[in-house]
Amino acid sequence: MPQVSKIYDPVKYKTPTGSRLNCKGWIQEAALRMLLNNLNPEVAEKPEELIVYGGRGKAVRNVDALDSIIRCLKTLEDDETLLIQSGKPVAVFKTHKDAPRVLISNSQLVPKWATWEHFDELEKKGLMRFGQMTAGSWIYIGSQGIVQGTYETYAAIADRHFGGSLKGTLHVTAGLGGMGGAQPLAITLNDGEALIAEAEEWRVDKRLTTKYLDEKWHDIDAAIQRAVDARKKGEAVSIGVVCNAVHLLERLCELNVIPDTLTDQTSAHDPLMGYWPHEISPEQAKVLREHDPRKYVEYATRSIYIHVQRMLELKEKGAITFDYGNNLRAMALEYEKNNPAGLFGFSPLARRSPDGKAGRLFPGFVPAYIRPLFCEGKGPFRWVALSGDPEDIAVTDEVVASLFPENRSLQRWLRLAKEKIQFQGLPARICWLGQGERELAGLAFNELVRCGKVKAPIVIGRDHLDTGSVASPNRETEDMPDGSDAVADWPILNALVNTAAGASWVSLHHGGGVGMGYSIHAGMVIVCDGSKEADERLKRVLRNDPGLGVIRHADAGYDLARQTMHKHQLGLPGNEQ
Repeated sequence: MPQVSKIYDPVKYKTPTGSRLNCKGWIQEAALRMLLNNLNPEVAEKPEELIVYGGRGKAVRNVDALDSIIRCLKTLEDDETLLIQSGKPVAVFKTHKDAPRVLISNSQLVPKWATWEHFDELEKKGLMRFGQMTAGSWIYIGSQGIVQGTYETYAAIADRHFGGSLKGTLHVTAGLGGMGGAQPLAITLNDGEALIAEAEEWRVDKRLTTKYLDEKWHDIDAAIQRAVDARKKGEAVSIGVVCNAVHLLERLCELNVIPDTLTDQTSAHDPLMGYWPHEISPEQAKVLREHDPRKYVEYATRSIYIHVQRMLELKEKGAITFDYGNNLRAMALEYEKNNPAGLFGFSPLARRSPDGKAGRLFPGFVPAYIRPLFCEGKGPFRWVALSGDPEDIAVTDEVVASLFPENRSLQRWLRLAKEKIQFQGLPARICWLGQGERELAGLAFNELVRCGKVKAPIVIGRDHLDTGSVASPNRETEDMPDGSDAVADWPILNALVNTAAGASWVSLHHGGGVGMGYSIHAGMVIVCDGSKEADERLKRVLRNDPGLGVIRHADAGYDLARQTMHKHQLGLPGNEQ
């Protein structure tokens, strides 16, 4: 990792709160507060390294760039736009009041050079940084940002496989970082029992502190026995075990303990910075990572290969197994391609994947459970109270509940979120809203600001794991019926239309969630500042943003998306296809 020229100081870069402006307008102020909130030690995984989550997902390139961005935001006029190139400010241009105040491009590489090896060279030279998804979009809100989507996934699993409830079922996974840390709470909110491996004890402790995790264990066998007993009792409890994922799965296989579901949410997309090899200790791995990164990647990818083989072994014994979007399957297949098949006494993965596609090993969570929601324009709608006052979120919770009284899943989520979700940094909330619903919620929030029912403006954003913002053939766009998995026009169109519609800031990224060469994705944030002009921007952005996703899925051949498109009068005028 390149050394930053200055040290990140959490006191110096404390997130402003309240109703006093530090910038020349609330949109600039929102960008400033959300950037600093991303780096808040309550929110970020490694703020001292500017890493927000996901192995090496950073909010800015270095501390010099952070200082420069802050200066620019504080002087930026209401008709100017700041341009950010992979975490570094490069220009301020005259635009207009409805244009985005910030435009961000992260980690874009010409396709032939879109590899981790080339990215690493550029990063070492200080020319680029990895933005992940919401880290580089300045809209990360801690583990809450993914927990509701994970909750929706496990709710769909409950409906599909277990009669609507996860009670009395055991769900095994790994990874308790900024994304994976949502898993234990999402499972227990659905009344299930979670057993989760995490190699770094401090991550386990962080999830205990924020109440996303219930228990910590060091002895693998004891943790497995605790999980077996909890399943028998129907106890909704989450158990974190400090160990490598491979070691946990090996013991499950040896003991013939078969989980009801099995997945993984380590940062396997980034074998150098995001995945711990099982053959050496984390302490040894840290030294190797620093002094011989090539050897480290060899260790990590070999572990990933064994990891997937163990998952397949448990799958063949009856565990419902799925990929949770970290590119684990593709990394294992790539390792096998570069090494003798049948390594370690396993049958080659290709034998279990006849056409060589990663999705054939076991399905990804999007095609298996989430895609019907995408077809209705549903996705992760998140909002943040710039005031810093949790009461503002309580007010918005009431408004969302009153807008959609018939949505029982949403009502249950809002109730559980109030009880179970601990705020990290600026108070925030997330829920999944569909086409038409996001626009209604945005306008209602803007009215709250206008009438003074909240103490400062509200920021609306989303994850990039959304209906029309990502091209990712091993995750969001896996197994599209027309074969358009790798078509990346859609996220680029998403960024363009959100820019044209007047989003407050817009970003276009490469590689988030699955790594270099595997995805292109776009982010959008819009500010409710209480103005009439904001009403018009909200109408455009919150209709167009999910609307393009509905059109994308209709174009791929999904009947549900076509029905949604016609219901909301999206697409081409007069098009009756």
